[in-house]
Amino acid sequence: MYRSDSCDVTYYEDRNIVFVKWKSFCSFKNYRKPLEYALGIIKKYGCNYVADTRNGFENVPEDTKWVAEYFMPMAAAYGCQCIYFLIDENNALKDELEGQQADSSAIIDFKYIYSLEDIV
Repeated sequence: MYRSDSCDVTYYEDRNIVFVKWKSFCSFKNYRKPLEYALGIIKKYGCNYVADTRNGFENVPEDTKWVAEYFMPMAAAYGCQCIYFLIDENNALKDELEGQQADSSAIIDFKYIYSLEDIV
């Protein structure tokens, strides 16, 4: 799978998900590269996507736009039916996540979860 200082991307066959764990802030190429890797997994397996948002790093506006205009449509086209946001009790990224949901809810479903066991 994909590993970097800021992000790990893992495919979980038993849940048919690509799990993206953000570890530290990154932007532009360093932000998009793991998401492009995740898209390759989605394309191969037609799986859903889980973003671990518990570290609370907000995107720069250009990356937020890229997610809405490129990542979400491609994920949906490759068979991803649901984006799961793994959140903490405080949901530190509430505004950003709700913005991503509002931008793309017409093409893909969104769910907020507290653990991977919440995926049904």
